[in-house]
Amino acid sequence: MEMDILEKCAYIKGLAEGLGIDSTKPEGKVINAIIDLLSDITTTIADMDDEVATLGDYIEEIDHDLGEVEEYLYDEECDCDDDCDCCCDDDDCDCCCDDDDCCDDDCDECDYMEAMCPHCGENICFDSEIEPEDLICPACGKSFSDK
Repeated sequence: MEMDILEKCAYIKGLAEGLGIDSTKPEGKVINAIIDLLSDITTTIADMDDEVATLGDYIEEIDHDLGEVEEYLYDEECDCDDDCDCCCDDDDCDCCCDDDDCCDDDCDECDYMEAMCPHCGENICFDSEIEPEDLICPACGKSFSDK
């Protein structure tokens, strides 16, 4: 059985007391002061270990809660690309977004179109009133007209 730090300190203190060190002599004063310091250090370390364990538990809880938030925010079932800002996110949208053909090249029901960036290949959903040449890709920042 291995002793923890507090038990080791108590063992050393017991050994010193068993030696019958004279605390009136300078050597005895130094040894007793060292043992008292060692006791203070081990108590502080044990307290810090307890606090670290508590903080670890809090971190696990926060990580779990954050995972639930991420799942809520990012686990949307949209047939479009992840970066799409079409109406699929709207709760009151009656367009084709529930169908498999959402955001085809020209979705008449939700007035959004999709185009692939000529620079980075990212699919971008945009309002059908905007000309594709006027778009700037949110992924790479380049204009669609800069071919």
